[in-house]
Amino acid sequence: MIKVEGHSQLYRDQKTGAIINHSSTEYQNRLRKIKSSETQKEDLNKMREDIDELKGLLRQLLEKNDWLIYNINNK
Repeated sequence: MIKVEGHSQLYRDQKTGAIINHSSTEYQNRLRKIKSSETQKEDLNKMREDIDELKGLLRQLLEKNDWLIYNINNK
């Protein structure tokens, strides 16, 4: 591997040309960001499910309310 000029932790793979970061601190930071992103996606999906459930419950309440109003008005 060839050291990238001006960057103490970066190296270029001679075979692939890829830049590789050898900083374990930056690697750990990246893993934390990935985990955080995954957690945020899971939280967002859960909120979407909860919203869908609430919408269903509201529809049920509105249907019952309509039924009650209809029965009250037709007595």
